Amino acid sequence: MNRRGWSIVASKELVDHFSSARFGVLLVLFGLAGTSAVVAAAGLISDQAPAASTIDSILLRIYTLPPTETVPAFVTLIGFLAPLLGIAFGFDAVNGERAQRTLPRLLSQPIHRDDVINGKFAAGLVLVGSVLAALAMLTIGVGVLRLGIIPSGQDLTRLGTWIVLTTVYVGLWHGLATLCSVVVRRSATSAFVALAVWLVTVLFLPLLTTTIAGAVAGPDATPEEQVRTEQTIARLSPQTLYVEATRVLLDPDEATTDALSLSQFAQVQLRFPSELPLGQSLLVVVPQIVSLVGVTVLLFAAAYAAFMRQEIRA
Repeated sequence: MNRRGWSIVASKELVDHFSSARFGVLLVLFGLAGTSAVVAAAGLISDQAPAASTIDSILLRIYTLPPTETVPAFVTLIGFLAPLLGIAFGFDAVNGERAQRTLPRLLSQPIHRDDVINGKFAAGLVLVGSVLAALAMLTIGVGVLRLGIIPSGQDLTRLGTWIVLTTVYVGLWHGLATLCSVVVRRSATSAFVALAVWLVTVLFLPLLTTTIAGAVAGPDATPEEQVRTEQTIARLSPQTLYVEATRVLLDPDEATTDALSLSQFAQVQLRFPSELPLGQSLLVVVPQIVSLVGVTVLLFAAAYAAFMRQEIRA
């Protein structure tokens, strides 16, 4: 692959995105949402200061601790909103060029055809990573100011791992939006399709999980079988996989993603140190990470194959 070709396309896309009103609006939206969740969680921790002072990596709890029953934790909120970031910069990646009649002119340049789709997708990932890095720095700064605790090297390493994982998660939705922009002619329609998939998998599927699990497991299922069936169905949503992985990565005390194992783990941690090093935390969430990476690759591969097969006329 001509690396110079795709890097030129990616550079052009980045300049266009960073200078767009769309980028500014999304940056403000994520900044306000993330900061609000972190401030609320930090306030709850401050109220429990004597007990909280004995907890290791307490600064990371601002990301995983739900402030109230009605306010979600930071990781849950980002798991819900982050797909919008990938969709916003992918739904018109190709059909937008086609609508403006600039795609034939772009392909007439001395670059390979696959450089176009590769450059656009790479630009989206760089953009997403930049937004997430800015959000991480903003929230960690707010956490330091609110709690007065300096993050340790392990805290920063876990937070950096979270940025990479979240970039993959958003890349999944960016790949879906890019695929829609390739196979759907109109930008509005491709945005509608991508948003519909987001609503079904992120919003409606969790609401229907219990009902679907009851029908699948049957009326004679034990409570344990019901819970496992619900968990399996919930993991059909990328959001569930992402939230499970991030909770383990950002909370060293989390040693499992299995709801039925939590009570057993609570008994074990009374006898053994509960805090896990980052390497072991990654091993716990390998299935979630592999699933997210695999779906991201499949979606981009589908968009790549569809784009390479299309006939583009001047």
